[in-house]
Amino acid sequence: MESPDCRDSLVTVIPEKVRMKRNIGLIRGTSLIVGSIIGSGIFISPKGVLQRTGSVGLSLVVWTVSGFISLMGALSYAELGIILPKSGGEYIYIKEGLGDIPAFLYAWISIIVIRTSSIAVVALTFGENMATLFQYCGSPVLPIKIVAAVVIVTLGVINSYSTSLAGRTQVLFTFVKLTSLAVISIGGIVKLMQGNTSQFKNSFEGTTSPSNVAMSFYNAVFAYGGWQNLNFVTEELKNPVKDLPRTNILGLMVTTIVYLLVNISYLTVMTSTELVNSPAVAATWGDRVLGTASVLMPLSVMFSTFGAANGALFGGGRALYAAAREGHFPEVLSYIHCKYYTPFPSIIFTIVISLFMVIPGDIGSLVDFLSFTTWLVYGMTVSCLVIFRFTKKHVERPFKVPVVIPVLFVLICIYLVIGPLIENPQIEFLYAFLSIVAGLFFYFPFVYFKVKIKGFELLTTSVQLLCEVVPCPYEPET
Repeated sequence: MESPDCRDSLVTVIPEKVRMKRNIGLIRGTSLIVGSIIGSGIFISPKGVLQRTGSVGLSLVVWTVSGFISLMGALSYAELGIILPKSGGEYIYIKEGLGDIPAFLYAWISIIVIRTSSIAVVALTFGENMATLFQYCGSPVLPIKIVAAVVIVTLGVINSYSTSLAGRTQVLFTFVKLTSLAVISIGGIVKLMQGNTSQFKNSFEGTTSPSNVAMSFYNAVFAYGGWQNLNFVTEELKNPVKDLPRTNILGLMVTTIVYLLVNISYLTVMTSTELVNSPAVAATWGDRVLGTASVLMPLSVMFSTFGAANGALFGGGRALYAAAREGHFPEVLSYIHCKYYTPFPSIIFTIVISLFMVIPGDIGSLVDFLSFTTWLVYGMTVSCLVIFRFTKKHVERPFKVPVVIPVLFVLICIYLVIGPLIENPQIEFLYAFLSIVAGLFFYFPFVYFKVKIKGFELLTTSVQLLCEVVPCPYEPET
């Protein structure tokens, strides 16, 4: 007897059998982490870190320390992913450790604001660098936004069609961007060998106040953002117990080394003042080192940002999928495609919100806002690991970090959240707070009191039939 068609099986067979496939191994996982981290940050943040630290030496220290901070977080996340091997990342851990309201507020601020605006920022950076390849009258904004929208839609098609294709896309663009950054790093080494070391003499001279140093971490950790993305696809890892810690460590080691080499390279061809005042640091470096081949720099940024946006969408769609599966968002957003085994509705939803985020198009004002909310989430998440050491102490842990690592990481997060608020309050922090509180106005009527919207079930059925998507309940591995 022939197997039933997807459309005929929505109710009887497919909902019980369809699940996302485990096809992400060490290489794809590491590429996802490195590709998600290395995006626009390494081309945007160096001038902000240097400006806020006030000295070359301390800026390099901040870049190194930020890498180690991110590694502590990644190791803590690896243990969390082994304790709770479900896709969804922070949402799953916060819900289990802190309860429904904090989990919903995380899902709200992360899915609706942080991830979508991050995708928009990276896509806009792609558009800005593409614009440098052409001659325009003035500085038109519309072409940049159109390009950004095309990038987001293209990535949506890739991620909706195939997890494997999205993984291969990540591997390809990670390889290309690392090759491009290797050119910058090698160029810097050559310049150092030629004696261009003036910026590294008395390198700590001009160091600024502690409050400015705290803000410099916002710029640096923004560039490291994305190290947690593998935890959003735990159910799609071939071997989560081995792959989570290995890919996290390998990915962050590669990223930290690359970031240090690139920053050193920038400073071998520019003074600290020139770097701070440069409108496009990589382009300035290319003009001085590559000459007529300097067009490679905007292309490098485009490849880098495309891969980073792919990683952000890959993880963001799964976060929404997990939250919907737990009842915190409409159930239809937890369905997966019955042929492609991808969280199709959640990916489409993330794309639509990201496209709306492209409209304002202000990249600079989003960095502090994103960093503030992101490190608030990181602190909440890793605090759950400390809680689980008491509430889930009998759970088998093939990988276990020393307890000092999550405790120290949480203290650092508290500093990064509270320090700038006290020393240098900014309007972006108020926007972040109001965005979080706004989630309560949706939680209580629709989640806590379960208010039903008339006609929504019909809409869900229509989406299910139109998109060929089916429920995908969580089934632990046996």
